[in-house]
Amino acid sequence: MKIDKVIFLIILQFVLLTWIFLVDIGNHPGDISKWALYVIFILLSTTFFMWRLRYLTQLKQLDIEIRRAINGDVKTRLLTNHDKELNEFVFSINELVEQLEKVQVQSIKSEKARKGILSGISHDIRTPLTSIIGYVDALKDDVAASEAEKKAYIEIISKKANGLKQLLDELFHMAKIDADEIILKEEQLDFAEITRESFIEFLPDLKKEHMDLKTVIPEEKCIVTADRLSLKRIIDNLIRNALHYGREGKLIGVELTETQTDYQLLIWDQGPGIAEEDVIHVFEKMYRGDQSRNHRYGGSGLGLSIAKALVEKHHGKIWVESIPWERTVFGFSIPKNNSSIFN
Repeated sequence: MKIDKVIFLIILQFVLLTWIFLVDIGNHPGDISKWALYVIFILLSTTFFMWRLRYLTQLKQLDIEIRRAINGDVKTRLLTNHDKELNEFVFSINELVEQLEKVQVQSIKSEKARKGILSGISHDIRTPLTSIIGYVDALKDDVAASEAEKKAYIEIISKKANGLKQLLDELFHMAKIDADEIILKEEQLDFAEITRESFIEFLPDLKKEHMDLKTVIPEEKCIVTADRLSLKRIIDNLIRNALHYGREGKLIGVELTETQTDYQLLIWDQGPGIAEEDVIHVFEKMYRGDQSRNHRYGGSGLGLSIAKALVEKHHGKIWVESIPWERTVFGFSIPKNNSSIFN
């Protein structure tokens, strides 16, 4: 262990001055004032020596605590001894450790989410793919007894393949969002018209599910600054979600309202709704309640996550409210003046 330079200089100074003092006292043994000065010098040197030792001890303790944090013990916090010289340094280190703890917690959550996503993806890909392979093999082996049965098999294969394509599209889009590779194109858009366009595209699906549509959309233009593709995807994902989970209610509603600062779009259904414990999780990646695991509902579990991410990129808000079998509402807002996000 290296000798601290300050302590070494204090000791060297003490030895030299002691030697000089003893030589001088030997020549003038009766000079009491020099003895007093020597005592004062000893006290000062001892005080400096003790201060330095305490300072080095504190630094050593800080080093031990910092190394604990480096080695993974992010609960560690450094303590101060009312030493003004070290207080700011200690506070800064504690802030760094606190940030490290947050990063570690987030990393654990991200790893858990990643495993959940991989598990969900493998399930969602394997199941329809196995079904497709089964029907293709059946067609190859002429298992189908009639042309009508063959046509039914092909229809099933087409439906499963389209479902897989939609899942992969959403996965790639979510990956782009996570990598911050989504480029928003600034446009002046009529929110009301885009909402109508989206619902018109889903009319065949509504008819197929025997669902009625109730709309409250202003006739006048509702101008917002937004990215057209992103706004369209948000609306489509919320409509698709209402179709998947609200079909038993036989009704889908849409309401576009205006406030002083933004426009709000509400898409609601009268289906079985969302359990209270699931409400806070619905926008998480790949999260699906027990009911949605039933294959007759479908869904990738990514649509709402994508919608939330795109809404937030537009500095808007997204929310959900649910009263089972009465009204489950997914709503989001887009600020009227949103030019700052494109600058």
